[in-house]
Amino acid sequence: MSTPVEAEARAVAGDLVLHPALERLDAVASPVAAALPGWAGAAAAAVTEIDPDVADTAALVEAHGVSREASANCVVVSGKRAGEERIAACVVLATTRADVNGAVKRLLDVRKASFLAMERAVTDTGMEYGGITPVGLPDGWRVLVDAAVAATPYVVIGSGVRRSKLVVRGADLASLPGAEVVEGLGV
Repeated sequence: MSTPVEAEARAVAGDLVLHPALERLDAVASPVAAALPGWAGAAAAAVTEIDPDVADTAALVEAHGVSREASANCVVVSGKRAGEERIAACVVLATTRADVNGAVKRLLDVRKASFLAMERAVTDTGMEYGGITPVGLPDGWRVLVDAAVAATPYVVIGSGVRRSKLVVRGADLASLPGAEVVEGLGV
């Protein structure tokens, strides 16, 4: 990777070795690999392999010098209204947490919102827990992207597996199918 934009991706990735994501579909979860070729943001996306033991943000920051301020997390939240389940993936910077009981609850228009159970999140996404990413989520799912994520030039986020990470433009995450940019999603 050698263009100026790609240099921005390297700047947030610490000492991790980046590869064009479209050239390393084998390094991501199968739903992510299926989604990347049809997503315009994939052209600027990179993937890096990591030790699964350092997949959590704090460990990755410490082990590889990844920018904490440019790290993002994706959590899956659900709630019910009139017997109808409403699911959303929430993408926030790692320096914040998703405002599940405020912003997410209002956006889903439910009385109570909570994190989707781990087993269900893994089954429904086809991704590993701790590696869930907004790229390649099931059709029809809402993707709530905090405005701070969308404004970040590049973020480090899950790849669907714990053994790698994606480095993508924040604005590209905001262009994913079903994505909505939300002010104050991360608090």
